[in-house]
Amino acid sequence: MATNHVTQRTTSGAAAAKAGGSRPQSNTSRRGFASMDPEQQRRIASEGGKASHASGRGHEWTSQEAREAGRKGGQSSTRRSTAKTA
Repeated sequence: MATNHVTQRTTSGAAAAKAGGSRPQSNTSRRGFASMDPEQQRRIASEGGKASHASGRGHEWTSQEAREAGRKGGQSSTRRSTAKTA
């Protein structure tokens, strides 16, 4: 017969704040991509893009693809704004 063991997990202060806890969220964590300064993020992202293209997996937009993507984005944006006013 298997028994069902339930363990209680505690949440960190940041997780509690996100979940509506009483502790205010502070931006003191220096971990992760989002906590880096924007220039460092840009440099790392650029390296990833260069590696992608060097391996032959990068995507190069044609003017037609870019035009179509811009048109779709504009339509989506317009639909959202008219839906809010209706």
